[in-house]
Amino acid sequence: MAHQKQYKFTNDWFGITARALWSDMINKIKMRRILEIGSYEGNSTCFLIDNLSKKSPLEIHCIDTWEGGSEHSHEDMAAVEQRFLHNTELAVANSKHHVDLVTHKGSSAQELSNLVAAGMQGYFDFIYVDGSHQAPDVLLDAVLGFQLLAVDGMMCFDDYLWSKGTIFHLDTLKSPKIAIDAFTNIYCRKMQIIQAPLCQLFVTKVAA
Repeated sequence: MAHQKQYKFTNDWFGITARALWSDMINKIKMRRILEIGSYEGNSTCFLIDNLSKKSPLEIHCIDTWEGGSEHSHEDMAAVEQRFLHNTELAVANSKHHVDLVTHKGSSAQELSNLVAAGMQGYFDFIYVDGSHQAPDVLLDAVLGFQLLAVDGMMCFDDYLWSKGTIFHLDTLKSPKIAIDAFTNIYCRKMQIIQAPLCQLFVTKVAA
């Protein structure tokens, strides 16, 4: 699309790890209500708006502190947030159908709890977990997010094998994998793993 040249992205992590997978995935299930945990500059948000709003109206909720984690210690996160606002405003303005974009600025623990308390259990068709890389945070995002996911809905975990450190000095609690593995094992009777590439892991909810 011509207007994509106006997006302000400083990297293409989403393109490298996910765009090809998502291009195939979005045609497999209905995605009209989406929850994104961790939005950064809005690359994945804009991809979803660009592609899904061609077919029908879209509701997408984005949760982020825009404070960053330890891996963002040298970044200007206020500038990152401004790029997210610019990029998503542009995507919504160019959408074919109506897009209801709701931004929740705060910790995922608080914002997900608020959505549960608001009675939104089973509301979302697709949930993208790409916030903190710390195992305790990832586990909490997964458990709370699963409550908000509709039966037959899909949840995607990013950075499945991401880790901080070297192969000889890894802290497993500072990576998503141990949390994702714990979650999928405990909830194995309520979900089905549908795809497990190295960078991302997808599950479908089969029971509440």
